[in-house]
Amino acid sequence: MLGAALAAAFVAPAVAQTQATTFVQAGRVLVDPASGKVETQKTLVIQGGKVVRIADGYVSEPGGKVVDLKTSFVLPGLIDSHVHITSQQGANSRLEEVTESSAEQALIGARYAKRTLMAGFTTVADLGGDNDAVFALRKATALGDVPGPRIVAAGSAISVHGGHGDVNGFREDVMHVLRPGSVCSGAADCSRAVREQVWKGADVIKITATGGVLSNTAAGLAQQFSQDELNSIVESAHRMGRRVTAHAHGADGITSFLKAGGDSIEHGTYLDAEGVALMKKNGAYLVPTLMAGDFVYRVASGPNNFLTPAQSAKALEAGPKMLAMARRAHEAGVKIAFGTDTGVSAHGDNAGEFGLLVKAGLTPLEAIQAATVNAADHLQISADAGSLTPGHGADLIAVQGDPLKDVEVLKQVGFVMKSGTVYKD
Repeated sequence: MLGAALAAAFVAPAVAQTQATTFVQAGRVLVDPASGKVETQKTLVIQGGKVVRIADGYVSEPGGKVVDLKTSFVLPGLIDSHVHITSQQGANSRLEEVTESSAEQALIGARYAKRTLMAGFTTVADLGGDNDAVFALRKATALGDVPGPRIVAAGSAISVHGGHGDVNGFREDVMHVLRPGSVCSGAADCSRAVREQVWKGADVIKITATGGVLSNTAAGLAQQFSQDELNSIVESAHRMGRRVTAHAHGADGITSFLKAGGDSIEHGTYLDAEGVALMKKNGAYLVPTLMAGDFVYRVASGPNNFLTPAQSAKALEAGPKMLAMARRAHEAGVKIAFGTDTGVSAHGDNAGEFGLLVKAGLTPLEAIQAATVNAADHLQISADAGSLTPGHGADLIAVQGDPLKDVEVLKQVGFVMKSGTVYKD
């Protein structure tokens, strides 16, 4: 009984705040990033955690809560389509793999979830983490027990035995203990792995279609699943109502996954003309994760490199290629959703991706669209997130300056509201 009372005491203020009418008085507001139209002197009327109407001028009503953002630029809460919320790369990462329990990872994730929310990201997709830790944190942030973004969770990635996503580089008996049940070989076994991840609670299926930089194995960055395995994974996921996104660096893995009907590509380092054509044909999204490439390259080439030799070689190979890849994809008209792979780089620094996207040729508006309406469409949450039009969730942030002129101002978010509750003011 005492535990329930304490939980109620912590949750009650947030619940009370979302039930009262809140009037957000915005000097400038990008209500719908798809339109690119900035409106001035508007009031967003919020009830029950949603935007119910937008009024001209600065209005309020007796008994309502007024949020004064008259000197600020207001826009929808940002969406990061690729994070690893329960961990962060560092010198002790390999030790932490074998010392942290699922419970510890969930609590660590709570710390990183708050940093992420304070940085203006009100929704994230966690693509690859301990099932128990990630799914518990997803529930806690949804209930308001833990301050953090809305979490779309994949849980453990579907991976090949011995490949990226499996456990590598430890004693064999240790690796057997740590290996997740989502590792598979053969079409039938991979179908089993997908179905089990859905059963365990995955919102989306994440697979490792190619080798990866941070797996401690010298297995390259090319395709690792067979075509039959990819076909089975995608078909099994779609039959169970889940989209499939693929970690993919090598061009062969990208094209094979897209031929299987996959929905989106994470990283895409060696994306070629065939891959671009398939992405456009399928309407697939690219999540470039430019921060990850920049981060691993700087670590591997710097004086305090904590990566293993196998990781360092791949980081030096792939990192410098990602910016040019994103530029080619954008110029070709591939749909881009914002994602950072944060957890590789530091949590809370997610907005650094905006500047890299602009370097890759996106306009500031296009970069913001990638982190709002595009990411919402990619994650299939457009009815709730990515826009501030009436009916959408009251996820919004405010900055000083104009992010349509200088995206760097998005690194300094001064106000955060999620589902009608103010978390940063």
